[in-house]
Amino acid sequence: MTLTTSFPSLRPPPCTNKFPCESPSKLQYGVLYTILGLACIGIGGTRYTLASMGADQFEDSNSVGIYFNWYFFVFYAATVLSTTLIIYVQDNVSWAVGFGICVVCNTVGVILFLSGKNFYRKTKPKGSPFTSIARVIIAAVRKRKVSSTNQEHNYDINDKSTIVPSDSFRFLNNGALKIESDGSNTRSWSLSTVQEVEDLKTLIRIMPLWSSSVMLSGLVGMFNNFTILQALSMDRYLGGSKFQIPASSFLSLDTLATSITICLLDRLIFPMWLKLTGWSITSLQRIGFGHVLNVVGLVAAALVEVRRLHTARDHNLIGLSIDTTTIVPISALWLLVPLIIMGISQAFFFPGQISLYYQEFPTSLRSTSTAMISLLVAVGFYLSTAITGLIQNNTSWLKDDLNNGRLDIVYWLLAAVGVVNFGYFLVCAKMFRHKLDI
Repeated sequence: MTLTTSFPSLRPPPCTNKFPCESPSKLQYGVLYTILGLACIGIGGTRYTLASMGADQFEDSNSVGIYFNWYFFVFYAATVLSTTLIIYVQDNVSWAVGFGICVVCNTVGVILFLSGKNFYRKTKPKGSPFTSIARVIIAAVRKRKVSSTNQEHNYDINDKSTIVPSDSFRFLNNGALKIESDGSNTRSWSLSTVQEVEDLKTLIRIMPLWSSSVMLSGLVGMFNNFTILQALSMDRYLGGSKFQIPASSFLSLDTLATSITICLLDRLIFPMWLKLTGWSITSLQRIGFGHVLNVVGLVAAALVEVRRLHTARDHNLIGLSIDTTTIVPISALWLLVPLIIMGISQAFFFPGQISLYYQEFPTSLRSTSTAMISLLVAVGFYLSTAITGLIQNNTSWLKDDLNNGRLDIVYWLLAAVGVVNFGYFLVCAKMFRHKLDI
């Protein structure tokens, strides 16, 4: 990215007093897509894999929970810096300098990571865990008519004393049944181990909970998009100064609220709660509280939009035949209220999610468990795009000119969806059985 901003040949010429603008060449498109592809691969290989690798360095669950709190604190604090400092440098100094700072930060990060390679507790890979999942399904289907009476189950050497086939999803137990046709091969596409069967059952039990988080992520994505649109249509100057807050930087406020809340929860609120009640807040309770605050944040956003539209109506800014939104004389700082609430919501929700998955997922899928967060965010954001398109195509609530639309109704709708989704979460949480309880 730094090279594309430093060498004019890697980007199209500036579009000044020309229409239509000159399109990028195939080479320039190729360079851009290659850069974005490398960035996606890099994020996929580091962001949440680092979370599980760091948690592997601890032995007790309490330390793991504390680690996840601080992991997300650093993650969100870094996001605040990138969405404020880096954007400011790019807008007011140079894009090359802004991306250059990112290069330096990444280089320092790699050096720090490699400097500890001799001290990390490392888990040796034992083949793809997804292969064992497929083996269980295929073996269970092949033996679906085999009776388990007087049949021996296939155990790993260290499994027999600790693990027995559970009663849930009993049809999968057939995948670990030893029959004469299996011969001496104890790990084949016709025979899995009891441990592999139980690992798959764990994944099946947790997927409904994961699915309830997808919709919440979608609501967060829509909230972020609409907040930027609201900020663009409001007064973003600080007091009587000439400094105008960039609309995209408003999202850093909820990230900042998340960072501060995580710190307070870990250092003050959770220890105080434990001291007063004698019991700690579980990951499921933390996730549930995040769901509730998410709905409250959407309600607050709806109320702010009602006030913005009321101000626009008082100044005769509604009904104008223009393609862009006229600035309404109301301070964009009103957006702080829903942004802070949504930030606090994420401080409960995402660390609770990653802690739950890390504790419940099979050991072989620990790195995958933390990556489930990025997956639900991705699916949720794609879902938010689909919902937004559905609303635009079937209602008049979302207009190019927000003053002529009814974004407040959209927020009320999203809050109602959040309430229904919270009810779905409660049902899933009620039915969920922890791995240790089975």
